Amino acid sequence: MQVSQTLNDGLKRGYEITITGAELDSKVNEKLAEAQPEIEMKGFRKGKVPMPLLKKQFGPRLLGEAMQEAVDGALQNHLDESGDRPAMQPQMKMVNEDWKEGDDVVVELSYEALPEIPSIDYKKLKLERMVVEAGDAEIDEALGNLAENAQNFETKKGKAADGDQVVFDFVGKVDGEAFEGGSAEDYPLVLGSGSFIPGFEEQLVGVKAGEEKAVTVTFPEEYGAAHLAGKEAVFDCTVKEVKKPAPAKIDDELAKKFGAESLEALKGQIAERLKAEYSGAARQVMKRQLLDQLDKQVKFDLPPSLVDAEANQIAHQLWHEDNPDHHGHDHPEIEPTDEHKKLAERRVRLGLLLAELGQKNEVEVTDAEMTQAIMTQARQYPGQERAFFEFVQKNAGAQQQLRAPIFEDKVVDFIVEAAGASEKKVSKDDLQKAVEALEDEI
Repeated sequence: MQVSQTLNDGLKRGYEITITGAELDSKVNEKLAEAQPEIEMKGFRKGKVPMPLLKKQFGPRLLGEAMQEAVDGALQNHLDESGDRPAMQPQMKMVNEDWKEGDDVVVELSYEALPEIPSIDYKKLKLERMVVEAGDAEIDEALGNLAENAQNFETKKGKAADGDQVVFDFVGKVDGEAFEGGSAEDYPLVLGSGSFIPGFEEQLVGVKAGEEKAVTVTFPEEYGAAHLAGKEAVFDCTVKEVKKPAPAKIDDELAKKFGAESLEALKGQIAERLKAEYSGAARQVMKRQLLDQLDKQVKFDLPPSLVDAEANQIAHQLWHEDNPDHHGHDHPEIEPTDEHKKLAERRVRLGLLLAELGQKNEVEVTDAEMTQAIMTQARQYPGQERAFFEFVQKNAGAQQQLRAPIFEDKVVDFIVEAAGASEKKVSKDDLQKAVEALEDEI
């Protein structure tokens, strides 16, 4: 077997691999000799079939296997000896396409090697962690929001307005006949909630307690009950009471609605939640500081194939964000812009750097962390959690999508610990502005 280099340009590599016919024939003979003891053939005892007959019977198939194994082995030996790590799957092409048994096999091999990643000086990184304390004002604001969300309704004189609650009886009829499930008594409906058929709630705006009103609506064509879909219905409504929204009182009863034993206990829970929220937001800001500094400090050649693939993905994703109603892939060809390519270079550079630092420092994602990530993701599919869990277990790509952000965060934590970070006390508004600044950047 011979391996000769044909290209060495930056990270691009090209080689020509020659496997002689004699080598292939030897591999075929080895395979036949290995299988011979178990082969039976008419006229011969098990294990006694002559080699020439075996070669005639099974040689062509084994030759293909031997060729593939030889090429794969040559590639692996070359990578082991050279130390190269291909950025993407190497491209292999047979040169002598008119090959026949007995000829040498000549294969062209090409790939882009991953670059050598330079080491970084952690002490040159200047990181600052924003610290926000959850004071009384922030806790009171959060309590006010909870009270508003847990609003009560109190009796109102006069006409019902959007946002008011109407307590009423109703009987729904299609073609003059009441239908099953179309009636209720003392039903509390918040006008504007969109919980009833489109057009229903709007017709109750302006009603008063004691008033009777016929509401005419048409069921949507895609309505769940087929016998009602697309049909016009009349609901005879009797309004019993009109109520206006009133925020819940901030007291122990409110606390119990949210699972706390008392108002003081609820305040403690809110303080802990706010602390976690502020800490998470501050971490986002500091992570961006870190990535910006790494991007400026560390420079190395980037595999063009990785940059092109990332730029295409960015362009494709942003196009779909700008065209949310277009879900398929039958759209015009999307050409990455210079801005997309610049962002792709940053992402590829930082991705390779973090991967290298994680590998060198033995950063790993544990089974427990993966299980937790899968369970968290599975909650987005109520009733299908088990199916999602099984899907991820069988799908390496899905596992990598969940593992990658965990790995990245663990590497970031490692770097922050090695570099050290100062703390700066700021207001909630300052932290919010810093987070919004992150969102404004691509």
